[in-house]
Amino acid sequence: MTSLPPEAGPLPPEVRAKRATKGALPPASDADSLPPEVRAERATKGTPDEFAGFDDLPTVANRAATHTPDAPRFDGDVSELPDRACWALQNLLTRRYISGDRQPQLWSWVSEYQDVLRGRLSELDLRLRIVDELQVAFVEQAGYDSRWGRKILKRETIHTYDAILALHLAKYVRAARDEPVLITREEIHELFAGVTNTIDRDLALFDKRIERALDKMEELEFLRKQRDDADTFIVSPVISAVMTASVITDLQRQFEQFIGSGDTGEIPPEDLAYEPTERDDDAADLDGAYGENDEGDDW
Repeated sequence: MTSLPPEAGPLPPEVRAKRATKGALPPASDADSLPPEVRAERATKGTPDEFAGFDDLPTVANRAATHTPDAPRFDGDVSELPDRACWALQNLLTRRYISGDRQPQLWSWVSEYQDVLRGRLSELDLRLRIVDELQVAFVEQAGYDSRWGRKILKRETIHTYDAILALHLAKYVRAARDEPVLITREEIHELFAGVTNTIDRDLALFDKRIERALDKMEELEFLRKQRDDADTFIVSPVISAVMTASVITDLQRQFEQFIGSGDTGEIPPEDLAYEPTERDDDAADLDGAYGENDEGDDW
């Protein structure tokens, strides 16, 4: 029989307890001397991370919707588009434009479904124009020769005084860049100081024509009144989208011709409609960028 070593004799209880668990503890030099955060990391190091490597997997585009409707909107609905795409299309056809500032929900739908909306609008000979930096979307009539084609959009008649005012407003917005543009009724009248044709020698009639041009800019939603001051207007940045560089150039030419017409103004300016040339696609922006019916977007 093998004899126990002398130190195996009676020992204090705490020593025996320590020796009984000694094999399960790491050496003091390995574990006890490490900082707490390192020991915590080692304690969980052996646990496999079931999410490891997920970041390396290929991503899948998660667009909000496939081009299928969620549910019929009405009895007999056979649309292939989601509800939001249908509503975006309807608003594009009935509003002068959609603004991310004033209609954020509609703007998000137009942005999301713009590809399929372009296809549907093309079927009607319409183009979708989106100006991302201004968050503005509108449709314009595409022009081509066909006896079968029909213009869907209503023609907006822009008279000479309307064009002069729109020209100046567009220049102000372009010069201001991202800053809001305010203009007063008095300043609008001052814009016409260079118009001195014999037609306009009647100052009362002259002022009336300017007021009509101002009303037209409000109707086109290029101007909106300040709530606390009816004689101060905010110029909508959307005019920068509609009044493209070529439109401004064409209107500037017409304006200079009008100023230089002198005593030959046999046709009242109110009867001089803005007629875009066939070669100028951008000129159609003023000519047909607005829908047949406006749903009354409050400004």
